Amino acid sequence: MRDFLFRQLFSFVMVVNFLMNGIAAFGQVRRPARPATVPAKTEKKQGCAGGWSGVVTYTKTLKDSLESDEPGIRKDTDRIKHKTSRDYTYTGRTVIDGSVPQQPVVTSNVTFTDNDLSWGQEKVFDTCNSRENGHWFIIEGTDDRQTQAQVSGPARSFNLSVDETGGTYNFSLQLPDANGAFKREEHVRKSGHCQPKNNEPFDRTTNEPTKIDGESISVNSQKMDPNDPDHLSGTKIWGDDGKGDVRSFIYQVTWRFTRCPQKLLITELKFEHPKFPNYEDWKEIDETIGTIDGNHIKVKAKVLNMSAEAKYADLKVVETYKGDKYNGAYPDQPLPDAESSFRIEPGEEKELEFIWDSEGQSWFDDGRPHLLHRIKAELSENNQKKDEKEERLNIAPKPLVLVNGMYSDHQIWEPLYQNLLSADHSYRWKAYAVGAEPQFGVLRMGKWNGTDASFNSVYDNAEQLAKYVKHAQLESNAWHVEMVAHSTGGLVGRLYLQKYMTVVPDGRPQVKHLIMLGTPNGGVPCIDVLVGKLGMFKNDQRPLQELTNAAMLDFNKYVVNTGGTKLSALAGNPVPIVCGGFEWNDGFVTVRSAKYGISDTSESNDLNYQLVDAKNFGNFVLPHLVTGPKGTYPLPVKSDPTDWRRWQLASQNYDMNNTSGSVRGSELMLPTDSSYAAIFGDRRPATGTGGPSATPSDIQPSVAEQTFAKQLTVGPKQTVVIDLPVIAAPNLGLTFMAQPGVSVSLLNEKGVLVSRDPGDSPFANVMFRTVLTKRPVTNSVWKLKIENTTAAEQLFAGFSWSMADLPVPVVGSAKNK
Repeated sequence: MRDFLFRQLFSFVMVVNFLMNGIAAFGQVRRPARPATVPAKTEKKQGCAGGWSGVVTYTKTLKDSLESDEPGIRKDTDRIKHKTSRDYTYTGRTVIDGSVPQQPVVTSNVTFTDNDLSWGQEKVFDTCNSRENGHWFIIEGTDDRQTQAQVSGPARSFNLSVDETGGTYNFSLQLPDANGAFKREEHVRKSGHCQPKNNEPFDRTTNEPTKIDGESISVNSQKMDPNDPDHLSGTKIWGDDGKGDVRSFIYQVTWRFTRCPQKLLITELKFEHPKFPNYEDWKEIDETIGTIDGNHIKVKAKVLNMSAEAKYADLKVVETYKGDKYNGAYPDQPLPDAESSFRIEPGEEKELEFIWDSEGQSWFDDGRPHLLHRIKAELSENNQKKDEKEERLNIAPKPLVLVNGMYSDHQIWEPLYQNLLSADHSYRWKAYAVGAEPQFGVLRMGKWNGTDASFNSVYDNAEQLAKYVKHAQLESNAWHVEMVAHSTGGLVGRLYLQKYMTVVPDGRPQVKHLIMLGTPNGGVPCIDVLVGKLGMFKNDQRPLQELTNAAMLDFNKYVVNTGGTKLSALAGNPVPIVCGGFEWNDGFVTVRSAKYGISDTSESNDLNYQLVDAKNFGNFVLPHLVTGPKGTYPLPVKSDPTDWRRWQLASQNYDMNNTSGSVRGSELMLPTDSSYAAIFGDRRPATGTGGPSATPSDIQPSVAEQTFAKQLTVGPKQTVVIDLPVIAAPNLGLTFMAQPGVSVSLLNEKGVLVSRDPGDSPFANVMFRTVLTKRPVTNSVWKLKIENTTAAEQLFAGFSWSMADLPVPVVGSAKNK
């Protein structure tokens, strides 16, 4: 008897053991048993026992439109037009509860809409009889079809097959049929037909029930992550590639399965940003496009409770650097105020939202680009992690609006600035040069030989700038921008801040920075001289009138509100003489004028037109654009030297009045080889600062008056020689305005070349050009030779001057540097 009971017990245990290890979950493959001993270096991470739970989302979409306009019977007169559009969206979302592996619960929600709209018109020009000249026979009709359906219930079938030995898995899903309604509106209107009955309208409305067959999904041969065998996820997209003339369906399926099973799951993590200009219009962020630094981001996470009891859970959102090639050692950083504790009812799916301010998020705090963010939601219950979900988010820097100055246009920035932005961050950092797309706004900054039609006042140009800023914001969906302005474009930018800059809901200024390059914030003294001596700019060159001392006093009295925008100014300092006086300038704007009223400034050894080059971008512009999440500026501003020693010549044999036949010594070149250098020794006071930062008392000379002042036009390829009366003085200089391609030579009373400014030199591109001699001159008549090498008529305007205390180089000072 005892042996019999023992045999019965042994058989029962074997049967139970067989049943426990042999029953496979519906649609699932059992994992092989773990070997008794496996070397540590080859051991695979094993998954937990239990069924699979998860979410599958499927979409089938089509957006298409077509317009045609074709000839009718009489090809030169009759027309047949058609317009069609179709907006088709099928969305299915399925939740799989694998708590009981043998009987998983699979529930689907399906929504379907199909709007198919059609319009047509036929126009034929004909007559009803021989006595009339003819009229239009018109038939116009619409045929609009709309189908809507939805269903919530069990899926028709679901199967998940996991091969852990091979490291792959497959799944298939059949969504339920959806019941709905089909509506059709047909309307036809006729006119012009000879018989009245042929002009009668036709109207028909159809409204009937319909059924939409459930879509079938099959995903095969997906690879598992051997280090995380309890999670399966992925996305598959197929269908229309956008290359053909006719659109077709786009299919997308996204899945995520978790084993064990968890009762609390994160079913969705997505990001939205407000669609400019409506802050309340939140739109999902396209992963391939991303968002813009400074935008508010709404982080939305959905949590599903698949248990039969209420749960108390915690959700937090962090930025994770796990897997980052360069920053993988960084710990996870919680997003500010992105943590919530909540109760979730049985079977409830709850959506939680957090607002994240992305200001500074396109850069790391050390100045490196930070384009790709990995945002992770972590779900826990009783301090035990239940689930997590990670998504990527691209954040690009604020668009850079580029404002050109006087006598230039958007081309001064192109393509250099866009290339610089792409190189320093990514191609997602966009430059918007005002006027590059003229339909959105054009700055009319005048032309040297142009008419009034080529010029708008600074006030009109500020309005155009406002339109272009809005274009940049709309195209990139940016609530904030940066702005770089060259020359007088900086005045346009300042007026924009005062008059047109809009209020952003987040309270920060719409324009974070206005960076000015060679902007005459304090006016242009030379223009006052030209106005006073020549009475210029009354009927032409009106842009210059806005830069007189009187005009700029009014401008600066009125334009005082920056709206919170930070102002920065770069001053060019390569030229020491301006209109017969000592003051460092860039050939147009003095250092003092460029810095006027601005506390954040720096200097460059470049001429005004060179301030937009790559060197000044790297030295000054970029350091003002890069700010990390902490709001600091990690890149240092680099300022060019401002000491006067750089003007001293290594050779004291320099003679500005070179008569040896070569005129190179008399040409105004760049600072390393400039005739200006010949007139300077070391003039710095023993306790002074010297250079452009010196006080006016350090550098201001007395000016000896000369009488010559002239404005004239020179024909294409023409050379003009005019008399230049000279009053005895220690030296003689001529400041003039002329376009590149116009060369100006100064010849003494004997016809000997004294100084020359060629039309192809770097200084030919500046607004105010100079020829001079440092030697004493007597009462006499000199000659001024003006050569126009261009194919267009050119304007010349200039006046002469002398300085009573023109310095002489200090012998040997260059050797003692």
